[in-house]
Amino acid sequence: MDLKYNKAIEYFGEEDYYKSLTLLEELISLTRGTQRAEDVYYYYAKSHYAVRDYYLGNYYLKNFTKTFATSPRAEECLFLAAECSYQLSPNFTLDQTDTKLAIDQYQLFLDQYPGSNLKDSANHRIEALHAKLERKDFENAKQFYKTIKYKAAISALGEFLKAYPISEYREEAHFLQLKSHYEYALGSVEEKKLERFRATCETYRTFAAAFPNSERLKGATSILEKSQRQVEKYTQ
Repeated sequence: MDLKYNKAIEYFGEEDYYKSLTLLEELISLTRGTQRAEDVYYYYAKSHYAVRDYYLGNYYLKNFTKTFATSPRAEECLFLAAECSYQLSPNFTLDQTDTKLAIDQYQLFLDQYPGSNLKDSANHRIEALHAKLERKDFENAKQFYKTIKYKAAISALGEFLKAYPISEYREEAHFLQLKSHYEYALGSVEEKKLERFRATCETYRTFAAAFPNSERLKGATSILEKSQRQVEKYTQ
C-alpha cells in the first residue's frame, strides 16, 4: 500500500494524472478509516480536476469538503469544486443550469471563507457568470423583435431593463423597444393606432433623455417624426 501511495503521489507530481488516478482509486477503499485517507482522497479529487473530468471533479471535491470538513485543504477543494462548475458553464446560447449552479457554489465558498485569498477570484468568476446570464436574457428578449412578435418584445425588453438597469445592452434594449412600439402600432387595428403611436412617442422621449449622444438617436428621431404624423392623422 505504501508503495502504491508513493508512486501515485510521484505520478501526480509529474502531472501524469491518469496513472495517479488508477492507483488512487485502489487506495480509496484500502485507506478508508486510516490517517492516510484524507491525503488519498485529496489527490484523487484533484486528479479528476486535473484531467478536466469536471463532473466527477466537482463531485469528489465537494465530497472532500464534507468528509474532511476541518481539513485545511477544504477551502481549496470547495473553490475547485466551483471551478469545475464554471468550466461546465456553456455558451450563453445554451441552457444555463450549470452557470447558475456555479454562481451558487462560488457564493457558498464566499459565505464559508469570507477572508479567503481566493475571494477576489471567486468574485470575478461570479461577475463573468452573471454577465453570461445577462447576455442570455437580452438575446432572448431581442429574439421577439427579430421574429416580429412586437408586443412580446415590448414586454420582454421592459422586463430585461428592470432586471438589469445598468446593463451594457441597455441602450440597444431601449432602442429595440422603441422600434417594437412603432411596428406594433403600425400593424394595429385602426381604433388602437392613436394610443399606440402615442406610446411610441413616449418611448422615444425616454430613450432620448437617457441617451442624448447616442449614435442611434437619428434613427430614433425618424421613428418619432413618423409616429407624430400618425398621431396628428388619427387625432384629426
